[in-house]
Amino acid sequence: MRKRNWRLIVVGGVLLVLAVLFFLSMRDMTPWSNDPGALMRTVGEVSGAVGGISIVMIVFGLIGRKAPAG
Repeated sequence: MRKRNWRLIVVGGVLLVLAVLFFLSMRDMTPWSNDPGALMRTVGEVSGAVGGISIVMIVFGLIGRKAPAG
C-alpha cells in the first residue's frame, strides 16, 4: 500500500491557484503596457511553468511512497 504525501498535494494546489491568479491579475494590466502581446507571452510562460510544476507535484503526491513494512 502506498501512503499519499499530503504536503506535496497541498503545496501543488496552492501553486496552481497562485499561477492562475497571477495570469488573471496580469491580464488586467495589459491596457497600460507598451507591448501587451509580449507582456502576455511572458506572463503565459511563467504561469504555465509554475502550473506545470504544481501539477507534477500533485501527481507525485498522489502516487506517494511505500508505507513502512511494519
